Amino acid sequence: MDTLNRMQAAIRGRWAVAAIFLANGFLTGAWAPQIPVVLTRLDISKFTLGLLILLFGAGAVTAMTWCGHLISRHGSRTVLRWFGLIGSFGLLVVALAPNVPLAAIAMFIFGGSIGGMDVAMNANAVTVERRLSRAIMSSSHGFWSLGGFAGGALGGLAIQNYGHLAHATVVTALAFAVIAVAVRYLIAEDTPPQASSGVIGHRKFALPGNPLVYLVGLMALMTMISEGAVLDWAALYLQQELGTDLAVAGLAYAAFSGVMAVMRFLGDGVRNRFGAVTTLRVSALVAAAGMLVAGLAPSPWLAISAFAFCGFGIANMVPILFSAGGNQEGMSSGTGMSVVTTMGYSGILVAPSAIGFIAEHSSFGPIFVALSGLLVVVFLMAGLAHRAEFAPDAVPAE
Repeated sequence: MDTLNRMQAAIRGRWAVAAIFLANGFLTGAWAPQIPVVLTRLDISKFTLGLLILLFGAGAVTAMTWCGHLISRHGSRTVLRWFGLIGSFGLLVVALAPNVPLAAIAMFIFGGSIGGMDVAMNANAVTVERRLSRAIMSSSHGFWSLGGFAGGALGGLAIQNYGHLAHATVVTALAFAVIAVAVRYLIAEDTPPQASSGVIGHRKFALPGNPLVYLVGLMALMTMISEGAVLDWAALYLQQELGTDLAVAGLAYAAFSGVMAVMRFLGDGVRNRFGAVTTLRVSALVAAAGMLVAGLAPSPWLAISAFAFCGFGIANMVPILFSAGGNQEGMSSGTGMSVVTTMGYSGILVAPSAIGFIAEHSSFGPIFVALSGLLVVVFLMAGLAHRAEFAPDAVPAE
C-alpha cells in the first residue's frame, strides 16, 4: 500500500510540476505583448527599453545562480513554492511601475522570480523522474511552450481591448490560481536537503567542483544559442536576405516553435524507448542539418521548412541536458540544475546582441551555418549526458 500511495503521489506531483511549467510559460509569453506598452507608457527610447529587458535577464541569471544553493538547503518543493507564488505577481508589478527607476527594479524582480521558478521547477521535474523512473522533462517543457503560446497569442488582443493593466491583472490571477493549487501536490526529494553536502557548505555559497556539470552546461549553452538565434533573427533573415514580406518572415519562428512544442510532448516516449544519449545524438544531428540548410537556403520557403526541421531536433535537447544536469553524482539536483540552466539561458541572453553585431559586418546566412557547427559539437559530446538515462532503481537525491 505504501508503494501504491508513493506512486500515486508521484503521478500527482508530475501533473503539479507540469502545471507550474505551464504557468511559467504563460507569464513569460504574456510579457511579450506588454513590451511595446512599456515603450510608449514610460515614453522611453528603444535603447532604454533594451536596458530594462537586460535587467530582466540579469535578475533571472542572478536567481538561477543562487537557486541551487537554496534548493540544497530547503528542497526543490519549498523553493518552487516561494518563487512560484511570488513570481505570479511579477508582470503586475512591472505593469504598475510609473517611472523608469521603479520599472528597472520591477524588471529585475520579475526576471529573478521567473528565473528562480525555472531552476526549481526543472529540479522538481528531475525528482519526479527519479520517483517514476521514466522521463517527463520533455513534456514538461512542452507545457511551458504551450503556456508561452497562450500568453503571447491572447495578450495582444486583451491589451488592445481592455488595457495593459487589466491584462496584467487577469494574467496574475490565473497564474496565481494555477500555482497555488499545484504547489499543494508537489513532491519532495527522497533524501532530505542537507545544509552541507561537500558541494555547498553550511554557511557559504560555493560552486560545484565536478567539471562534468560544466560540460553539460556548455552543451546547453550551445543548444540555446541556436534556439535564441532563430527566435531573434530568423524573421529578419528572411525579410532582408531572402526578400520575403513580414507576414511570411514571421512564419520562420512560428514553424520552429510549433514543431518544437509538438515534439516536446512526444519526446518523453522517444527518450524512454531509445535512451537519453541516443535521442540527444540524433536530435543534435537533425538540428544541425536544419540549421545548415536554413543558412544556405536560396528561397524563404525552404528556409522556413529548414527552421521547422531544426525545431524538430532542438525540441528535446534542452530537456535531456537539464535532466543530465540535475542527476550529477555527488551534488543535489538543484545545484547541478542551477549550473546548467544558468549557462544555458546565458546563451539566449547574450547571443542575440553578439549575432546582431556580427550580422552588421556580414550576413545572417553564414551565421546560421556556423551555428550548425555548434550543434555538431553537441552531437560529439552527447555521451556526457549519460546521467539522464533511467535505470530500474531511482537515482539517489544526493
